[in-house]
Formats: sequence, C-alpha cells, structure tokens
Amino acid sequence: MATPGTVAFHTLGCKLNFSETSAISRMFEGAGYGVVDFKEPADIYVINTCSVTDFADRKCRKTVRKALKQSPDAFVVVIGCYAQLKPDEIADIPGVDLVLGAAEKFKILDFVDNISKAPGKGMVSAGEVKEANTFVQAFSFGDRTRSFLKVQDGCDYKCSFCTIPQARGGSRSDTVERIVANAKEIAASGVKEIVLTGVNIGDFGNGTEVIEGTKPKKEALFIDLIRELDKVEGIERIRISSIEPNLLTNEIIDFVADSERFVPHFHVPLQSGNNKQLRMMRRRYKRELYAERVAKIKERMPHCCIGVDVIVGFPGETEEDFLETYRFINELDISYLHVFTYSERANTPAADMDGIVEVGERRRRNEMLRILSEKKRRYFYENHLSETRPVLFEAKNAEGRMFGFTDNYVKVVAPFDESLTNTVRSVRLLKASPEGEIEVELAELTV
Repeated sequence: MATPGTVAFHTLGCKLNFSETSAISRMFEGAGYGVVDFKEPADIYVINTCSVTDFADRKCRKTVRKALKQSPDAFVVVIGCYAQLKPDEIADIPGVDLVLGAAEKFKILDFVDNISKAPGKGMVSAGEVKEANTFVQAFSFGDRTRSFLKVQDGCDYKCSFCTIPQARGGSRSDTVERIVANAKEIAASGVKEIVLTGVNIGDFGNGTEVIEGTKPKKEALFIDLIRELDKVEGIERIRISSIEPNLLTNEIIDFVADSERFVPHFHVPLQSGNNKQLRMMRRRYKRELYAERVAKIKERMPHCCIGVDVIVGFPGETEEDFLETYRFINELDISYLHVFTYSERANTPAADMDGIVEVGERRRRNEMLRILSEKKRRYFYENHLSETRPVLFEAKNAEGRMFGFTDNYVKVVAPFDESLTNTVRSVRLLKASPEGEIEVELAELTV
C-alpha cells in the first residue's frame, strides 16, 4: 500500500493475544494508519488467531468472510498461534493475502507495504518457531478498566497434549525494569487494574538474557517481579492470570496475602485429578501437590477465589479415572472450573496414544464438570453474601445495569451509574440475581 489507510483488528483466544493485538495496533497508529472497529470498512484487516480451540479453522474462515463482506477489496492478514502451526492451510482460505508466523508478526509493517491483493493463495511468511527467540513487549489499551500486561512468552514444558511451544517457541521474559515502566504507563492512562499475562508466567526470568544481550548478574524470578510491581502508584489492582501449581510457591502465596495491590485470586491449572493421567500428560506435579497449594492459599486467604483448568477425555482416561478427578475436584475448596474437552493436536505425543475416548463420552464428562463448576461458583458466592468488599465497576451499560468484580472475583450487578465507571467502591453483597451475579444496591455503596 502506497499510503497509510485504515486497519481493523480481531482477536481470537487468550489475554496474551489481546495484549499483543493492542501492541500491534499501536504500531500501525504510529505509522499513520487509522485504527477502526472490526465491524467497519477498512483497508486492512488483521486477525490474531488461537490454536487452543477445536474450531480454529472454522473461526478463522468465518472472521475472514465477515471482513471481506464489509470491504471486498481489503487486504486480510492472519497472525498468531494458528498461523504459526498451519500457515499453508490458512493461506488457502479464500481472501487471505498474508500469513505471518510467531517471529514475523511484530514485523507486520514491513510486510503490509509490499502485499498485493492475492488472486489465489495468500503469501506465507512463517519460519521455524525457534526463530521466535526474543521477547517483544506488549500490553493492552482501550479498556478503561483493565489492561493485560505481557511479562513472559513461550514455554519450555513438554505437556503431551499442547502445541503452544510449537506455536510460540521457548520460554522467554521481559525485564523487571521494562515491565515496571509499562505498568507506570498503564497507570498514567487511568486504568485501575493490570492482569499479568504470559504462557507460563511462573517461569518468569527464563530467557531474560536474550533481551539484554548479556546474561543478567542475577536472574529475576516471578516473586522479584511482583514485589516491584506492588510498588507502582496509581494501579489499584494487580491480578495474576494463571500460574502452574509447581511454580506457585509459598513465598508467592504469602506475598499476595499481605499485598494491598495483588488481589486474592489465583487461576491454577490442574488438567486432571488422577496421577496416572497427569503422568501421561507430562505434567510436573501430582494431585497431592495441587491439594497442598489450594490448602495453603485458603489457610492464608480463606476468601480467595481459585479457578481451575481441567481436561476431560484425554487418551486412556477410563470412567473410573474421570470419577477420581470429579471426586478430587468436588472435595477441593475451589471456586470455578474452566473445562476443556480433549481434542487431538497434530505433532503432539497425545495424538498417537492408545485409549481414545469416544467424542460423545468426552462431551458427557465435560457437562458433568460444568455443572460441578456452577455449583462451586454459587457456593463461593453465597459464602460472601452480607460481606462488604471492594468492587471495580466497568463501563458497559447493559439495559440499565452495570457490572463489576470484587477483589476476590465475585461478579456483581448494580443499576447503571456513569459516575461509578472505572472506580473502586466498597459494596455490600446482598443476593444472587436470576443470572447468578450478586446484586448490590447503590444505597449500600460508600466511597
């Protein structure tokens, strides 16, 4: 394209993808492009993809069609994890002009000036994932309430079901100094909450020497990072997006318990409550360690919200194995589940394992755990009724109502009041709404 035009972005997947889309958007703005909503006509559409979902291909195709329906002559660029894993497959999608892999996506401006509307197969620039060996900083802007701040990327773990190392490369981290500087910039924008994101953020510090050019005198650990972030003025809340149980140390738990900025909310992947399955998945802990982590969190913070990732239908998971997982989770003092139905991923060890679980059975197990999750969430919410807790209110006006989250991740609903937007207020939790949120009355609010 000879002169900068307009560009629109669409993000599929995780908080990390959102932070990176936002960073790439600012690159386009800096180059003179006008950034517009994805629902509007644009000269370029950039689609940031995810590989975790079963429907990555379908979602990508649907999003491309949606873009071209608005602007038939627009250039379509696909980036992200799915673009790294299956670039040629994406290039075959009608209307896709350019596919950029993990090492190329942050050089997108170098490519868009030279793309021409592809008559057939789109141009592919997706090298070996090992080329994605430097850390590129990113954080999200646009949401007045919270920002996703990327602190780590890639993963050195070799879980047998996961394609993330193939899609994002090895573990690497930003420097503490640069993360703190980014947090200060976020605070200056008026954002009240930062969510720390990465692929394996508990592994923070790994790969930091790549950024500096020389190995640091002392490799900073995740605990060192959160100690420094806790000092940043202007940010009222910092939330840890997800952390592996084997990396969630007593030191981290104790620090969060005593911190005024880090909120009492952990999301800790479990994947299975059965040690046989954990071994087959190549996870780095046993269920006994997981139970210890939950007990330690609740000992220090009885009010803490704990979220759990779990996979059902992994190869070799018998009915008894699944029931063992179900009973284990049922007995844990956790608050909600993210349930994933196992799906085969090319080039992963799990894809070649025996003991395939029938798809209908996988769905049945998923539904059982989803019901359990809802019971856990309601029980957690009900335990906090009549309490007074701080809530960060969000901007959205939903038919005269507005929503927010307590420090310990209870979703609340109140009559819409513009003056409450992006403020932290103390509220009394009254009762559950028909949709399941906790109602609070404005009369109960105190500044």
